[in-house]
Amino acid sequence: MKEKFDKLITRAFAKPLYRAAVILLGLPTMLAAILGFLATRRRESDEYRTYLSAARDLAEKDGTLASIREKARAYLTKKYEHFGKQAEEAEFEKELERQIQQDENTEIAARVDAMYAQEGKEGRQSFVQFLCKALDNRGVLALSVVTSFPMYVLLLIFSNAYARYIFERLIMMVFVAFGVVFVVFTILHFASSSPAANVLGETATQEKIDDFNRVYGLDQPYIVQLFNNFKNLATFKLGNSYVGNEDVMVAIMRKFPVTVEMTVYAFLIALVIALPIGIISAVKPNTAFDYVFMFIALVGLSLPAFWFGMIMILNFSINSHLLPASYIEGNKLSLLMPALVAGTHLAASLARNTRSALLEVLNQDYIVTARAKGLSNLRVIIKHGLGNAMIPIVTVAGLQFGGSLGGSAVIEKVFNVKGIGSYVVDKQFLPDIPAILGGVVYVSIVISLVNLAVDLLYVWLDPRIKSRLKSQ
Repeated sequence: MKEKFDKLITRAFAKPLYRAAVILLGLPTMLAAILGFLATRRRESDEYRTYLSAARDLAEKDGTLASIREKARAYLTKKYEHFGKQAEEAEFEKELERQIQQDENTEIAARVDAMYAQEGKEGRQSFVQFLCKALDNRGVLALSVVTSFPMYVLLLIFSNAYARYIFERLIMMVFVAFGVVFVVFTILHFASSSPAANVLGETATQEKIDDFNRVYGLDQPYIVQLFNNFKNLATFKLGNSYVGNEDVMVAIMRKFPVTVEMTVYAFLIALVIALPIGIISAVKPNTAFDYVFMFIALVGLSLPAFWFGMIMILNFSINSHLLPASYIEGNKLSLLMPALVAGTHLAASLARNTRSALLEVLNQDYIVTARAKGLSNLRVIIKHGLGNAMIPIVTVAGLQFGGSLGGSAVIEKVFNVKGIGSYVVDKQFLPDIPAILGGVVYVSIVISLVNLAVDLLYVWLDPRIKSRLKSQ
C-alpha cells in the first residue's frame, strides 16, 4: 500500500498541471513539507559537501582523476583524427575540459553514493521523496487528510485512468465555456446594433435608453461587462433577458427537455434507417442496392430542412390532417414530423459514413480469415466487420447528436418548437446578450459532454485505446 501511494504521488508530481493542482489543493500540507524539506536539505547539503570533498580527495590520491584526464585526451584526439577534423588549440582544450568535467562528475557521484550506502544512508532526498517519507507517519497522514482533503480527492481521481480522463475533459469543458463567452460577448459588444433601442422601440427617448443601459450594466466599460459575464458563468447565474426580464437559466432549463426529446426521436429514426442501408450498401458494393440506397442518402442530404418541413406540413397536416402542423406541449405526435425531418438529414450522412467505414474493414485480412474458418456471413459482418468499423461511425453519430442537441434552429422555427435553437435565434436579433450567452454556453457544454461520451465509447470499443489510457 505504501509503495502504491508513493508511486501515485511521484506520478502526480511528474505532470506539471497536476503538480500545481496538488500543491494548491494541499497548501497546508505542502507548506509544512516545504519548510521541513528546506531544513533537512540544509543539513543534507552540508553532509553531501563533506562526502563530495572526501571522494574528490580520494580519487585524486589514487590517481583516478589523472587517469580520467589522460583517457579523455586520448579519446578526443582519436575522435578528431577519425573524422579528419582540424581544430584550434583553444577549441580543443575547451571541449577536452568539458569532457573531463563530465567524466569526473560521474566518477565522484558514484563514489559519494557508495559512501552513503556504506554508512546505511539514503543520500540527498528530493522533495517528493521527503513528502512520501513524512506521510508514512500515520499521525502526519491523518493531520494531512484533515487539513488538505481536496488534495487527496484529486489524488484519488488521478489514481484511476478513467476518472482522470473524465476529470481532465471536464476541466477542459470549463475553459471552453469561458472561451465561448469571451468570443461571443466580444462580437456582440462591438456590434453596431443597440439592444436598448431594439427592445424599447424607435420612439424611446434618450433618457429611457440611458436608464435601460444603466439597469443592465450596458453603460459600463467592455472589461467590466466581460468580467461580470465571467462571474455569472462561474456562479451559474446567467442573468435576466432584456425582454420580459426572464431568468436565462430558468428559460434554458424549460426549453432543454423539448430539444432533447426531439433530438432523441430524430437520432433513433436515423439509426433505424442509416445502419441497415449502410451495411447493405457495404456488403453489396456497386450493385443496384448500393446505387439506389446511396442515391436516396444523397437526396436526403440535399433536401433543405425548411422546404422538407413545409412539404411535410402540407401533406400530413393541411391535406390529410394526420399530424399537428406545429408543436403542442404534451402532444408526442406533434414532435413526429420535426423528428422525421431532422432524422432524415442525420440518417443520410450516417448511412454514407457507415458504408465507407464498413467497406474499409471488409477488405482486411482478418475478415478473410474469419470467412476461411467457416463462420456465417452474418456473423462475420456483424461481429468482425461492424464491430471494428464502429469507431468512425460512433464519431460521426456523436457529432451529429451533439449538434442536434445544440438546437436545430431551422426545424424548430418551421414547426414552432420552443427549443434552444429557436430561442437563441429569436434573441439574436435584439441582441439579447444574456440570453444568447446562456444559449451558446449550453450548446458548448452539451457538445463537450457528448464528445466525452463518444471518447469513452472508444475505450469500450477498442482495447488498444484502453491500454494507452491506462499507461498514461
